[in-house]
Amino acid sequence: MEADRPALAVDIGGTKLAVGLVGPGGRLLSWDQTPTRRDLDAEGLWRTVDALITRVLDAAGLPASAGAGLGRRLAGLGCGCGGPMEWPAGLVSPINIPAWRGFPLRERLAERFGAAPVRVHNDAICLTAGEHWRGAGRGTRNMLGMVVSTGVGGGLILDGDLVQGASGNAGHIGHVPVYPDDGPVCGCGAVGCLEAVARGPALAAWAQSQGWRPGQTDATAKDLAADGAAGHPVGLAAMRRAGTALGIAIATATNLCDLEVVAIGGGLSQAGSLLFGPLEQALRAHTRLAFARQVRVVPAGLGQSAGLIGAAALVLAGDRYWTGD
Repeated sequence: MEADRPALAVDIGGTKLAVGLVGPGGRLLSWDQTPTRRDLDAEGLWRTVDALITRVLDAAGLPASAGAGLGRRLAGLGCGCGGPMEWPAGLVSPINIPAWRGFPLRERLAERFGAAPVRVHNDAICLTAGEHWRGAGRGTRNMLGMVVSTGVGGGLILDGDLVQGASGNAGHIGHVPVYPDDGPVCGCGAVGCLEAVARGPALAAWAQSQGWRPGQTDATAKDLAADGAAGHPVGLAAMRRAGTALGIAIATATNLCDLEVVAIGGGLSQAGSLLFGPLEQALRAHTRLAFARQVRVVPAGLGQSAGLIGAAALVLAGDRYWTGD
């Protein structure tokens, strides 16, 4: 049974922190965001999240604390955070947020929020829940959701159920090896992971090693995609590099899990055909069996709202997307 009150949603990633209010039907009512600062320690980052929550609640005219009755006004709080994590305890150690190692995020949010449900999951699993609930995977029973941004993560819906795995980290496609022999070293310590090739900062660094915007310390994958769209040869090569790696990894997941849809969100997904063209080419080269050829790869239907709506789904549609209590 779905809730009849809005939920507070929090989305914690390596590039930005976002907080929003999501209505019972899955519509994002209001939201705000701030950059994820890498110069902060664990408590400094928590204070940034806390201040952003207060800002969103104040703007909506809601009490900012549990003691003021916040928990009675909302259905609960759902949070997506980069992984890995100890689930369902919500002890988070995001590879791309080094300040948090074993940080008790769910406990802190519960202290902040009060008695209503507080649920924390991997941000890519939240995107997957949102896309299955209200986005590109609606009506399907077998899908992969992916975030391609500062990191690369994923979540799986199989036979209609969100797959948790032994530790709650199932679907972590960013650490599928795509170039195990000669690929770059990943932040996890392995060689040739998808994340090491296709995450935005790694892609921009690779492009700079090829002569793109040399010495520009603030150059991003968004800049790279824009230059590729304008015909820059290194920009085009970088999008081919990322798209090919994504296609190989998605083919692996499709052959293993018999998927219907793969929905891709995150900043790099906005590169359009520059990314999805080589992705499709690599995917089709590695899905030769009839069942695997049926998979569709599409941008996240909820766009950049997918993470927040998916985090809210942990509460608003918790009977479908949460088994942690």
